[in-house]
Amino acid sequence: MPLVPRIAVVIPCRDDAGYLDACLVALAAQSHPADRVIVVDNASTDASADVARRHGADLVAESAVGIWPAAARGYDEATADADIIARLDADSRPHPDWIARLVRAFVADPSLGVLTGGAEFYGGTPLQNYLGERWYIGGGHYWIKKWLGIPLVFGSNFAMRTSVWERVRDQVDRGNARIHDDLDLTIRLRATDGVRYDPQLRMPVSARPVQTLSGLSRRIAKVATTFAVSWPEGAAWRRREGATTDASAGAEWIPEGDDWTPEYGR
Repeated sequence: MPLVPRIAVVIPCRDDAGYLDACLVALAAQSHPADRVIVVDNASTDASADVARRHGADLVAESAVGIWPAAARGYDEATADADIIARLDADSRPHPDWIARLVRAFVADPSLGVLTGGAEFYGGTPLQNYLGERWYIGGGHYWIKKWLGIPLVFGSNFAMRTSVWERVRDQVDRGNARIHDDLDLTIRLRATDGVRYDPQLRMPVSARPVQTLSGLSRRIAKVATTFAVSWPEGAAWRRREGATTDASAGAEWIPEGDDWTPEYGR
């Protein structure tokens, strides 16, 4: 990897023009700009494609509807010229130093293969935002780490080396629209891939997933579906059989010194 790695940001989008516009505005304000922004238009019927073009993003079409088909299409596109593939969703609002933090982290630690963080929900009530951050996303990080031995890769806020995607691209269930793509990706990863969770790397995301009981229930049900279609790959006993002897692998990753802006994420 060069001293300053090339980073491509992938954003799957389906009928989310308003959210996408704000996301791309936030990306344009990054202190370290992306080398490439790839918007995957997932058969949108609104102005999402026009919004992407207006902001100068590379527009890629994926007709198979679903977050996994769209995300995988974007990752494949990014491998052509990127060292690091970063991922946002259309309703993500990255802080101005989000990309800079990712780049510094990967340059500082050659063993780092995947870096993920948490969420800051916006648009809901204070209770909805709190439950979304601490119970929905926070609980997912806690229980997935307990079960799989590595942190949950949060689809709205993570980055991976291109080499990691090239290793797992044919293992993930990339054509399945009925599962959580980020959980499926996590299941295919191993501690030796250098998966780290940084609690300071936080991403503002819409509270839409936790604003209705039906929506939240569907998302939780997809957790079981995701494990079912990947079984026994996601079984705890199978993970332990192939566990690395490096006790630090998959641990919470804490950056050193003043490598990070203290105000970030507060």
